Amino acid sequence: MKIATYNVNSIRKRLPLVLDWLRHNQPDVLCLQETKVQDEAFPATELREAGYHAYFRGMKGYNGVATLTRQPLECVIHGLHEGPDNEDFRIVQTVIQTAAGPVPIINCYVPQGRLITSEQYTFKLQWFTRVHEYFERHLDPGKPAIWVGDLNVAPEPIDVYHPDRRVNDPDFHIDARNAYKAALAWGFVDVFRKLHPQLVQYTYWDYFRNAFANNWGWRIDHILATAPLADLCRKAEVDLEPRKAPGASDHTVVWAEFDLRIASATVRIE
Repeated sequence: MKIATYNVNSIRKRLPLVLDWLRHNQPDVLCLQETKVQDEAFPATELREAGYHAYFRGMKGYNGVATLTRQPLECVIHGLHEGPDNEDFRIVQTVIQTAAGPVPIINCYVPQGRLITSEQYTFKLQWFTRVHEYFERHLDPGKPAIWVGDLNVAPEPIDVYHPDRRVNDPDFHIDARNAYKAALAWGFVDVFRKLHPQLVQYTYWDYFRNAFANNWGWRIDHILATAPLADLCRKAEVDLEPRKAPGASDHTVVWAEFDLRIASATVRIE
């Protein structure tokens, strides 16, 4: 099973890059964040023609998540819960049927937080608490599950350039890191860091000051798996090619391969 995550920073602008990456890499699942498009304008037809089913929620100009799968799914969970304030443009759960049984995949776009003195930052910290509660309701740490996406936290100093200068950034401030780690401690393993404990590798570089060429980046896009699935992870890599391409997103693709075969059947979420 090959799964990838990519903050596209507008699916309409980045659609050629997405289609090209799908064509050359053939993942079983690709999770997208910051699609920045209303549902009626989402390019589902183009993706279907490329061989992928799309499950998405979005809004104009901001946020938005989508999960692309090669197999059609019968049911999907949008949002943290039913009803108002469910954040369905930030989280979608799909379930992939494998030879070992169903594997839930939680695709998230965590709030960035703006400034550590802002209400938006408080909301970000609360969001990690809410997603932790979501795991408690919907998942079992003893069974295979995956949490992916732009989680807007660089967990350790190795994950950000000049970490001593980033301590008050909402993606590296100690409270955000602790909130992220508390959610992770529910039962997830960072598969990239498991396989590459000392590697400096970023997933995001802003558009300013020639950041990508200088490698002034952040590792804030993650693929996390529960222990039974993390043990099956054979590869976890960051593909720099989409970030090098003309018209690139400020993020790039992170992907992982698990020693697990996708089944042809679909699964219904009860």
